[in-house]
Amino acid sequence: MAILPIVKYPNKRLKVKSQVVREFDANLHKLLDDMYETMIATNGIGLAAIQVDMPICALIITLPREEDGQQYEEDKLELINPTLLKTQGTTTYQEGCLSVPGFYEEIERFESISVGYQDRFGVEKVLQADGLLAIAVQHEMDHLNGVLFVDRLPILRRKKFEKELKRIQKEQKAKP
Repeated sequence: MAILPIVKYPNKRLKVKSQVVREFDANLHKLLDDMYETMIATNGIGLAAIQVDMPICALIITLPREEDGQQYEEDKLELINPTLLKTQGTTTYQEGCLSVPGFYEEIERFESISVGYQDRFGVEKVLQADGLLAIAVQHEMDHLNGVLFVDRLPILRRKKFEKELKRIQKEQKAKP
């Protein structure tokens, strides 16, 4: 297994719309395994394939357990070709993103969702999710459509984010 480089904002590759997965083979399985290792190594709870420069409709999520805050591989969800089937309510949550490190913003999402998807073997399944899981699934599904959480910010907060990002990039360039 390998730790893959994560594509960072404002890289235009993050805006690419991902393609439907048609081959459920060893290459897909290796990618999913590498994505999991990458996500864990970078302290993430979710990762879309596009974030590791693979524009396919695949994402993984592993939420920490409430009792100990740890992530376990047996809790890993792999959603291939996910589709929202049903949504209910709205909620806001302070989101972050491995592709936009160091930034966290309140984002409005559906409170509960039903998602159709395929597993790594192509078997069709349905996931009912609410709370943090629903938020994480929606966040990662946005990536598959070339949408970042900062794209969902109201215009004034978006401008503030862009200004802060420019300041941080300038500071990083100034470091020897």
